Amino acid sequence: MPLVNAASVPTASASRTQIVVAIPVESADEVDSALAMAAAEIAAGATLVEWRVDSLAEEADGLASVLRLVRECKAPCVVTIRGVAEGGAFRGNEMDRVSLLEAIGTADPAPRFIDFELASLGCSANIRQKILLAVAHPPQPAAKKPQLILSSHDFQGRPSDLTRRAVAMWNDPACAVAKLAWRARSVRDCVEAFELLHQAPKPTIALCMGPFGMASRVLAAKFGAFLTYARAEGDPGTAPGQPTVAQLRKLFRFDSISRTTQVFGIVGWPLDQSLSPLIHNAGFGAIGFDGCYVPFPIPTEWEHFKAGMHALREFRQLDVRGLSVTIPHKEHAVRFIRECGGELDAISDWCGAANTILFRPDGSLKALNTDAPAAVASLAVALALHGDTSASLACGQDPHTVPGGNEMRSAWRNIHVAILGAGGAARAIAAGLALAGARVTLFNRTHARAEAIAHSLHGRALPGGGEAQVTASRMDQFSGETFQAIVHATSVGMEGGSDPEGCMLPPDVALHQKMVVLDTVYRPLQTPLLRMAAEQGATVVDGSDMFIRQAHMQFELFTGHAAPAGLFRRLVDGSLRVR
Repeated sequence: MPLVNAASVPTASASRTQIVVAIPVESADEVDSALAMAAAEIAAGATLVEWRVDSLAEEADGLASVLRLVRECKAPCVVTIRGVAEGGAFRGNEMDRVSLLEAIGTADPAPRFIDFELASLGCSANIRQKILLAVAHPPQPAAKKPQLILSSHDFQGRPSDLTRRAVAMWNDPACAVAKLAWRARSVRDCVEAFELLHQAPKPTIALCMGPFGMASRVLAAKFGAFLTYARAEGDPGTAPGQPTVAQLRKLFRFDSISRTTQVFGIVGWPLDQSLSPLIHNAGFGAIGFDGCYVPFPIPTEWEHFKAGMHALREFRQLDVRGLSVTIPHKEHAVRFIRECGGELDAISDWCGAANTILFRPDGSLKALNTDAPAAVASLAVALALHGDTSASLACGQDPHTVPGGNEMRSAWRNIHVAILGAGGAARAIAAGLALAGARVTLFNRTHARAEAIAHSLHGRALPGGGEAQVTASRMDQFSGETFQAIVHATSVGMEGGSDPEGCMLPPDVALHQKMVVLDTVYRPLQTPLLRMAAEQGATVVDGSDMFIRQAHMQFELFTGHAAPAGLFRRLVDGSLRVR
């Protein structure tokens, strides 16, 4: 990367990364409500307010309205009039826009910052001259005039000349804060944003927009970003993917993030409904652990997973220490660990699926599976309601080892479990139950996938003696009368999934009252399958039970500490049951 001029020194630095709430104001009629909204967000923790006045600036009395916003705001302000070329709504004459910014910058009081685009600043000497009249030049934090946030935006994707833009901003003597924002296409874009911040010689903002960019917004403080953007509660925001101020501060514990913070997260597709960030971040806070847990969405294909994992692993300054792995990447996780020469725990190695990856300080990797012991324990407790003695045996197992033991397998020998699904979760649960001693039959809409799992597990030697009993059958041959338990392990019935109203079982299947039906889907708690089972008198176990059990195990693996007693259950109940 080219060297930055020595004259480009940081002048807009803050003690820590600030949260700016971006509030669009389209007309003079909205000024009162915008000021009220700003006051609420300042109370929620925003330290700056960006007034996005693209449309307001085109009104006849637009200048007076903008000056009122600046004057009456209860926090320092950024004023932005963004043109259409970089995602804004201002459609007027360019010189009119620049003249307005000059008038705003020379007013008393003036905003703390004016945001203006790198591309526009270089259009002509006249434009540059008028912008320099509007801002402190060179940047002076104590000056009455605003400081210049020199910005670049690409709503399509990563610009091919991203590095050139960054260096141009850093080298511009008028630039107090460099800002680069682009629409992320993958996790790798977030890593590149972190790399820019890591190298930045002056205050810099580097953010990725869209669903892949959340980590760049949350972890901005880890890399000393000047600020990160948030939206007001109930407002769509000014760029895709903006969290609310409350989400940043409460869900992600933004105020506690520093350069020493260890990073954890969840990889999968989709992730919008995941409760993992909520419970793990709250758990970190409860025990005083310096960690932050963020979503890393990765599309379904193996190539995406592999590329994303390498990006997270190779940028060591990110300090990723652990990942939860969810649909559809649990089998990809085992493949990745094997390709990297990492370590697999016994259950992951046995079943070929993992839901936890640990990044060790020496750079090595280990994959584990907490789904299997969690499912066994959830089923065992429910079966105990019908007089089965396996509950205490299952719950007493070390969750980091293979479920099993002769005494436990004896308790499970007469338990026949149907598993609906043939993905990573189904594979892990089938293996866990087989190792516990149960008989397992897999059912899947694509029968060949169920057969493949059964073929890989059936007849395998169990620790301590015996063989795994795992078979596959076709959905049209399902008979509820032959099973003591059913486990549903697909995304069918999941809120936000491809088939939220679906049910894997046909409506005419008869279930019996001593049957346990467990659904791994936890949003919603009452899936179509569980409603059907409850109507027929079966004992139902919603997905929150298994989810919390496996999350407890993951938390201990991540932190070395037990999860705070009762916290995960209270958070899950508050999120799912009170709706």
